[in-house]
Amino acid sequence: MSRRRHPDQLDLLGWEPSEPVRAFEAHTVRAASLAASISKAVSQSLKQCALSREKVAARMSEYLDEAVSKPMLDAYASEARGEHIINVVRFIALIEATGDRRLLEFIASQFDWAVIERRYLPAIELAERLEKRAEMDREIEANRRQLKRGGVL
Repeated sequence: MSRRRHPDQLDLLGWEPSEPVRAFEAHTVRAASLAASISKAVSQSLKQCALSREKVAARMSEYLDEAVSKPMLDAYASEARGEHIINVVRFIALIEATGDRRLLEFIASQFDWAVIERRYLPAIELAERLEKRAEMDREIEANRRQLKRGGVL
């Protein structure tokens, strides 16, 4: 007879860590130029968005209080339309409309930075303090050894 788990019982092996950094797979946004990579990122975001391009354009228009059309989004997403690179204001509106944090991560990754949720900041600060404390402990221990060798301790 197989044992049944209670529905509230967590599965230890089923646990997956959170995803503090969300990014596009590198091969999906790789291109010959930065402008082409941005177009690919815009394209990936729009393809994977639950909203239609028309709805994304409408949300962007509302956010910016200016007209953004589906053909504009199509142009931003097209590598062939290099003269129609999305500007930063519309890029921000696109992030807001799609909720796709990978777009912001794409830009940050150009500088070897990462975009994380603010709730992770205390954990990062704690890790930095623990690293500093470990460094200080090593320095203190080195000083202690030196003092013992000198007969002071």
